[in-house]
Amino acid sequence: MSLTPAELEALIISSRVALLSTAIVAIPGIWLGWLLSHPNWRGRAIVDAIVMLPLVMPPVVVGWGLLMLLGAHSPLGIDIAFTGLAAAIAGGVVGMPLLIRASRIGFENVDSRLEEAAGTLGLSRWQTFLRVTVPLASPAIVQGLILCLARSLGEFGATITFAGAVPGSTRTMPLMIHEQLQAPGGDEIALRLVIFSALISLAAMATSEWLARKVRNRSRGHR
Repeated sequence: MSLTPAELEALIISSRVALLSTAIVAIPGIWLGWLLSHPNWRGRAIVDAIVMLPLVMPPVVVGWGLLMLLGAHSPLGIDIAFTGLAAAIAGGVVGMPLLIRASRIGFENVDSRLEEAAGTLGLSRWQTFLRVTVPLASPAIVQGLILCLARSLGEFGATITFAGAVPGSTRTMPLMIHEQLQAPGGDEIALRLVIFSALISLAAMATSEWLARKVRNRSRGHR
């Protein structure tokens, strides 16, 4: 089973968009995960609820919000709607809650006594964070990044609302599947794309688990 040039183009666009989505939200997502792992600060519950909203809201609503914020009538004076960057931002916004939640769990499971010990050895807070906290939380962070990537690959509602389905630019595999389902005789093409999408998602999940296990075993070996 092989893909046609148009289907291969959609796969390449999906991969490019998902990678860019993950790159865009990686640092803010990990930082928010670390911030939310600390329970004792005012407004934490509100911030937690806001960053998780894209996970529970209809993706079309998320796309509409991005269109209002970064579209033709943007109050910020920025119009990136219906571009490849718009598709990447849509996927990143929808996928980032998964990264935040995974990172948060990873940071919550870091033994604070190890961080305190690093401080007594002369490491600054920033050095302790980079050399102790992040490595210990890395299995969860890696899983969060790959979950975010997989979610971006499958994004439809926010993407079609904010980025459209422009051939060669924003028509990802989910959008092409939708097009084929609406076209006469497109069921066979749609089924082929669905199978490829499922295989990619399974590969992403397997890679996530493999990387997390590898990092976990390496961490144990250094003890």
